[in-house]
Amino acid sequence: MNYHLIIEILQNMKCIETESDLMKINIVGKNYAVNQALEERVTKKLKGLERYFLISENDVANVLLTSYPTKEKIEVTIPTKFAILRAETSDADVFNAIDKVVDKLKDQIRRQKTRLANKKGNPLYEAFLDYDLLGEPDPADEIVKTKSIVPEKLPLDEAIAKMDLLGHSFFIYTDDETDKIAVVYVRNNGGYGLIETE
Repeated sequence: MNYHLIIEILQNMKCIETESDLMKINIVGKNYAVNQALEERVTKKLKGLERYFLISENDVANVLLTSYPTKEKIEVTIPTKFAILRAETSDADVFNAIDKVVDKLKDQIRRQKTRLANKKGNPLYEAFLDYDLLGEPDPADEIVKTKSIVPEKLPLDEAIAKMDLLGHSFFIYTDDETDKIAVVYVRNNGGYGLIETE
């Protein structure tokens, strides 16, 4: 294990842990100094999510702030006993990025609540609190088309080529090495990702 590399990474990261009324908030800055104003803004905004979704005192919101030459990126992950809330966004201004990521999390909550509205016995449905505060469901959230596919057996590089030729952001196929269903996708920050099934 390269201890010098670990020490260098830790020196470039600043970690602050705060507590809202319920959830704990762990803020990490990568190439970024997390000051009190940032900490307060993140805490205030994330604390507002407790009005919409059941979050306990054992839940920890993990926030990663990363500074790039032309933008500031924020990633928020909140694993709860019901679901994992996760969103990321970038902006030239870190405070705008914080606002955008919280809006994305609220939108995620609203979409899930809409999908579960007909399943009120579902324990996940009970995790949603003041849903009315989020407003009416967006008709664009409804499933308007269902498509069935038979995943082709392909090597990964061919799956990527087909995805690119089709102009899609993901492609489902059967991996020729594992004989299992896999999904290759275009990552937001460049490159490709691969989801393999077991």
